[in-house]
Order: sequence, then structure tokens, then C-alpha cells
Amino acid sequence: MATPRERFAEALSFLKGLQDQGIVGIHTDDIPNVKHRQLLVKNGFLQEVTKGWYIATDPNGKDGETTAWYSSYWEFIARFLNRKYGDDWSLSADQSLLLHAGNRSVPQQLHIRSPKGNNKPTPLPYNTSLFNLKTDIPTSEQTIIEEGIRMYSLQASLIYAGVSVYTSNAIDARTTLSLIRDASELLPILLENGHTTLAGRLAGAFRNIQRNRIANQIMETFKQADYDIREEDPFDAKLELKLSARERSPYANRIRLIWLQMRGAVMANFPQAPGIRTDHESYMKDVDDIYITDAYHSLSIERYRVTPELIQKVSSGEWDTEENEGDRKQRDAMAARGYYQAFQSVKRSIKAILEGANAGTQVDKDHATWYRQLFDPSVTAGLLKASDLSGYRNSQVYIGNSKHVPLNVEAMRDAMPILFELLEEESEASVRAVLGHFVFVFIHPYMDGNGRMGRFLMNTMLASGGYPWTVIPVEKRDEYMQALEEASVRQNIEPFAKFLGDLVNERMKGKNAAELPNKK
Repeated sequence: MATPRERFAEALSFLKGLQDQGIVGIHTDDIPNVKHRQLLVKNGFLQEVTKGWYIATDPNGKDGETTAWYSSYWEFIARFLNRKYGDDWSLSADQSLLLHAGNRSVPQQLHIRSPKGNNKPTPLPYNTSLFNLKTDIPTSEQTIIEEGIRMYSLQASLIYAGVSVYTSNAIDARTTLSLIRDASELLPILLENGHTTLAGRLAGAFRNIQRNRIANQIMETFKQADYDIREEDPFDAKLELKLSARERSPYANRIRLIWLQMRGAVMANFPQAPGIRTDHESYMKDVDDIYITDAYHSLSIERYRVTPELIQKVSSGEWDTEENEGDRKQRDAMAARGYYQAFQSVKRSIKAILEGANAGTQVDKDHATWYRQLFDPSVTAGLLKASDLSGYRNSQVYIGNSKHVPLNVEAMRDAMPILFELLEEESEASVRAVLGHFVFVFIHPYMDGNGRMGRFLMNTMLASGGYPWTVIPVEKRDEYMQALEEASVRQNIEPFAKFLGDLVNERMKGKNAAELPNKK
């Protein structure tokens, strides 16, 4: 008879086999041995999602840790619904539109359509749910399947999405509209079903994003077919940006739209830029003086256990991996040393900007060096591979406890050049600082270090307007993360802009919101 330890080992081996097959949503049939399931749940390796369904979890995760669920969400949904409904289901048109726009944030409630639905919600972890609407699904011609998710095609989602999506998710709606090249992509469905109201709404929406040719084609075609059609703009405001008609990836236009929609709220919640000092040396001295405080708080935000003494040891050169085995092995010391090295690189970038370099161009050129310096000590100590310094990530990454799903690898590579174009073109330093930081972590281009890199970018952009280097206090970590989540998931930048604006304003008055532990 197997011992408890042997049974547990068998259960873990079985779970590994499922994971090796890429199975994320785990049904009871996938682990038919009840004792195996019980052992895995008891020891924190499985979490029940809904009756008969599980996901793999980290046994070291804290109570209330949502990362496993949010990172598994879309793959779980695909397997769960395909098993439950077969081919007889689809996401709603509204949710389909969001996915076409590149918005993969985890929704509070996912609406799906199926003739087998029951018009009831299915509770899921952490106050998320599915609503199973009993209704028809789109035709096969109007349905696409991506990564197991059945949804409306791009064209059908635009036609059948509700009018509220244009106000509640304006960025997503405009992004999706920008992917249409010609009215002929939409007119067959519109004309076949006599959708005059929907056609008039789409014509107004296209005119809003300055696609007048498509708007005119829709209106003229319907009038020629003897339909009474009235154009109506469903958006709350006009668009001041002409989106590229050549983009077939949604992500480039999406980043531009985020920037355009959010910059006004940033300027409304941020103090006016004081301008670059003529005395560059005094500015750089202020940056040097705040280093230990900045390093302590920035590393502590990322859950490294650092002390001012460790940071001082690193910056003074007393930290030595060759002579001190403890230094070589200490993960936190590696992070502190990397932060020091990266900080020196950031200072060189700031100096160039103070001397007249375009801030966006300079950071575009230098940020890869910042990143390499940030993690070089960990490579030297053997904690990371040299290939980890190669640059942007090559696989999907997730953010702990966030409903926001960062861009996939291909999308990330589309979006990063756009971010630096926007930084180069932006006239307001406050916008460069706030949206530079936000969009950088929204994209999440690296496997690790995105928060530290985002704060470096923020302070470099603050310097470009003469603002003082500003530390985000670890004591305000929750407020900081919640503000980023609000911007990422609900497209509301105001809390983040106000949060940073208040911190910068305090610094401009000579006050420090962030202090070292021994100075409190």
C-alpha cells in the first residue's frame, strides 16, 4: 500500500502531466482519482472554480491571492464553455469587440450567448461570474474562434455591439473601428438585415474617427437602396487624432487612443511644469541626494526586503560578491546593486535631457541599458541566465492580483515603438511622466522589473519639465496599485494622475512624502 507521501507524489505527477498538455481548466474527469484531487486541493495545488472544475495554484500563495485565477481566466473559460456547450455558444458582441480591440482584461461578469443557456449567472472566484443568456448565436460566417474562444467576427461585433460600448469603452470601440478598411466589410450584413439604425450609428462612429469615406459609403449605399437612414454619432466627444488606416494590429492605434483620451485628465490633475533649471549641477545633486530614499521605496514596493544600510553598502562599494559569500547569495542585495547601477544610467539619460536632448528619443535609446544594469548583478551571481538580459520578453507575463492582462508578445512589439513616438511628440512633461509610466507598465515589456523601469521612466520625464525627482512611498503602495488598475481596466487615468500630481506637488513645496524608516 502506498504511503501518504507516495500518494501525494503520484497526485503531483498527474497534475504535472495535465500542465504539460497545456490544460488550464481542469475537470474532475481529468483527475479521476478522488484522493488525488483531495490531496492537491488540501495542499494548495488546486483551487475549485465551480462545481467539478479546478485550476492549478501556487501553494505558497497568500489567502485572497487572485493571480492564479486572473492569469488562467481566458483559457479556463474556453475549456469550460466548450465542454458545456460544444459549438453552441459565443461571447456577446460587446465582449467580442473588446477582445478585437486587444482588451483582455478579466471582466466582472462575462456575457455569453447560447441556445442552451439558462439566463442565470454562474458564480466564479473573486466576485467574477458568467451570465449564460439563452438566445441565438451568430451565424458561422459571423463567428470566429481564437484560442478556443468563440466570438463575433470583427465586423459582426461592430454591427451588433450595444450603443453603450461607445461611451463605456470608447478606446476599445475606436480601436475596433480603426481596423475596418472599407465599408464593404460591413454593408452585406447591414443591408441583408435592413439594419438602418445600426448603419446610421456606425456611419456616425466612423465620421467621429475621421473615416469620412467609410461613413459616406454606408449612408449613400443605404439611401440608394431606398432606406430611410439617419446618421448618429454614438460617442460622447469628437476625436482629434487621425488614426492610421494601414494598421491591422489593434495595438498601435489602441496605445495612441489611450494617450489622446487620457492626456487631458493628466494635465487637469498635475502642477504646471517649472521648467528646466539653468543650473544643471544642482538638479543632479538633488537626484543624488534622494537616491537612498528612492531605492528603499522602489525596491520595497516590489516586495524586496531591503534596508537603508544595505542600499548604502551597495552604493558605497562595500558590497562585494567575490569576497563575501553572503553578498553573493543575497537576492535582495542583487536587487539593490542592480538598482544602483541602473540609477547611474538613468542619471546619464537625465543629464542629456537637461542639456537639450528630446526626452522620448533619449529614453528610447537608453532604456535597454537601464534594464541590463538592473539585472546584471543577478546574472553575474548566477541567479539569472545571460539571455535574460537580451531585452523584451518572449512569452506572456501576468501582473499579480490584477485583472489587466498585459499585451501578448507580438502586440507588445507593435506597441513599444508607438509609446516612444508619443513620448517624443508630447509637448507636456506632465503627460510624458504620467502616461509614460502608465503605458509602459500597461504594456509590461519585460518579464521582470517593469515597475522599477516605469518609475525610472516617470522620473526621467519629470526631469524633462524641471519637476523634482519624486519617490512613490511604499506606504502608499496599495493606492498606487489601485490607481494603475483603475487606469488599466476601466480606462480611468484620473486617480493615477492625481496620485502622482499630489506627490510631485509636495516635492515642489520642499516636502518629502517618502522617508527612510529610521527618520520617522
